[in-house]
Amino acid sequence: MKTLIIAEAGVNHNGSLHIAKKLINIAAKIGVDAIKFQIYSTDELATKYSKLAKYQRTNTKYKYTQYEMLKKYELSNESLKKIIQYSKIKKIKFLASAFDISSIKKLNNLKMNTFKIPSGEITNYNYLKYIGKYNKKIIISSGMSNLREIKEAINILKSSGTKKSNITVMHCTTDYPTKIIDVNLRAMLTIKEKIGVNVGYSDHTTNIEVPIAAVALGAKIIEKH
Repeated sequence: MKTLIIAEAGVNHNGSLHIAKKLINIAAKIGVDAIKFQIYSTDELATKYSKLAKYQRTNTKYKYTQYEMLKKYELSNESLKKIIQYSKIKKIKFLASAFDISSIKKLNNLKMNTFKIPSGEITNYNYLKYIGKYNKKIIISSGMSNLREIKEAINILKSSGTKKSNITVMHCTTDYPTKIIDVNLRAMLTIKEKIGVNVGYSDHTTNIEVPIAAVALGAKIIEKH
């Protein structure tokens, strides 16, 4: 089985449709299988007083609140449709992480057949119940969760209507960038052994050696940030 390679675009389009298309062009040119964006409703995700994370403050010269930054990069429905259509033209699969229930609904209405659950939502049980009822293919990142929390998430998705065979759990480390000493690829093998699901690796390192090693260990999906 060929490993699915996903290029993470996230919100690196900076709210610009032009930049989003450039990201798609680059991803298609280098031959990855899919490009993944992040979609959300700012009003559901943050209060107007939420502060930026430390790495966000370090990497931006602007004095945003979290709410202001998210609002600036939020994709409109019209832009999202254009991005999906452009991905089809470039023959690259479009994927998106939905960060709230409104965005799940939006992706379902756009006939997405795969949902990506970001690591921050792995303990958001209402979110998991909602996404699980569609019984679509699900890619879920582990982030800072422990094995018990991953098991609970899988059980909720299954009890809500998703077949276990449709779920892939992505081992990842919530650190940007991740130091190689902190990667611990054996955790991916533990997830596979203890939970019995397909596994992959979501990579926040700055090199290509770690995802190559992950494929050698059996990763079905690689997501490169």
